[in-house]
Amino acid sequence: MFLNDNVFDSGLSYLTTNGAVLHITSQEATTYTEATSTYTLGNDTITVGSPVNGDIDGRKVVVSAITGGSVTGTGTASHFAIVDATSALLATGSLTTSQAVTSGNTFTLDAIDVTLRDPA
Repeated sequence: MFLNDNVFDSGLSYLTTNGAVLHITSQEATTYTEATSTYTLGNDTITVGSPVNGDIDGRKVVVSAITGGSVTGTGTASHFAIVDATSALLATGSLTTSQAVTSGNTFTLDAIDVTLRDPA
């Protein structure tokens, strides 16, 4: 199967345009409510770059690093969730390393690549 880069870019551009907030979560969210309420341990606003070539193949966007995210719950953050400003869960993934967080503190995250790989 072949997919033109424009097919990948359309999906990634939606994330670029609508990805507004990144939440750190205690487990992988599957809904907006889980990402923003049930499992959230903290959040920060983000910037998502434009689509570029992936490191191996496919296409990717880079989510900006976070240097002063607000921790709003106490627990172990193991995942991230990217949501829009109103009601949609757009992307989730595992953090490189789980980390204990305490409400009232801040958190940092390195930039995150969101990649759509070429079909095998």
